[in-house]
Amino acid sequence: MTAAKKLLPAAACGSIVFAVIAVVAGQLGPDPYLDPMNVTISEYAVSDRGGVTEVAMAVLGLGSLALLAGLRSAGAPVRGLPERLLLLWSGALVVAAVIPTTPIGQNLDLAAQVHRYVSVAAFVSLPAAGALLVPRLNADAAWKPVARVVEWVTLAGGFGLLAITYVALPGERVMIGLVERLLLGAEVTLLGVLAFWLAWLSWRRRPALVRPATPVRSGLTTAA
Repeated sequence: MTAAKKLLPAAACGSIVFAVIAVVAGQLGPDPYLDPMNVTISEYAVSDRGGVTEVAMAVLGLGSLALLAGLRSAGAPVRGLPERLLLLWSGALVVAAVIPTTPIGQNLDLAAQVHRYVSVAAFVSLPAAGALLVPRLNADAAWKPVARVVEWVTLAGGFGLLAITYVALPGERVMIGLVERLLLGAEVTLLGVLAFWLAWLSWRRRPALVRPATPVRSGLTTAA
């Protein structure tokens, strides 16, 4: 096992844990009058003068790239469209972190529109990647133990997408903050399941091969 195959899962797990802690911390500081039930994470980030939320998004995007590299290095069944969707998720997160939305109550400028579209791309791409991965994981002996968990988390993400689509359009943003956080929670859980199982596969001790005993030849010959 090369060093990269062990370091990539560690980097992915570490980035996910850091991002979750940083996002939670970012929700506590910006403005006590902001209602997390009705304000999106991006809108919180605009009010976060320390930039903790943006850093968390960027770290999660880069950590997702490390996860993808680790999955490929370990021979996980991600090649093809799932790989491209994970790349889209990672890149969209980094772009959303670099290009913020406008403050609450202001009209959307070009940068805010870019932020909105890349955020939509990120939210859609990860559940789609999970849905494509489920049958592949089921068919792979090393990954089959987590296939059912990935399936349930992907279903949660799919329901979250339907909910946030309704809330953002005909629902007039009612409880959009809560719905977005639940959706993001399902998606980060999906990443966490893949990352921590990859780490377990990469760091576990494989049983040593036992060589068959070499028969001892006797020097004595039997009499004819």
